[in-house]
Amino acid sequence: MEENASLLVVVDAANVVGSVPDGWWRDRRGAAERLRDRLAADGVPGRAGPAEVVLVVEGAARGVESVTGVRVESAPGSGDDHIVELVARAAGDRPVLVVTADRELRRRVTELGAEVAGPRTVRPG
Repeated sequence: MEENASLLVVVDAANVVGSVPDGWWRDRRGAAERLRDRLAADGVPGRAGPAEVVLVVEGAARGVESVTGVRVESAPGSGDDHIVELVARAAGDRPVLVVTADRELRRRVTELGAEVAGPRTVRPG
């Protein structure tokens, strides 16, 4: 791992948005955009230093645009599989934090060396 490599934060948009029952199901794309904007404004609370934030969207939220501070990636298929692919690409080169509550996804990414945190890390509930 590079000495000064910035933290890669990969956010499971569907899981984080779905963690708070605030009507997100009526406008999945809008909910993902609000999460993106919160991440762009606040970063990842409690994490110091430089970080690259990637928000992975799927389904009805595909097509949400990136903004300064947050790269949005539309998963071509399963959002979880795309997140695992991103983690696998970064593994060993830099620290990775995946934000999700999905147990199976958490298992898959920790096997690749990523740290995991729950949705409340970026979306207080």
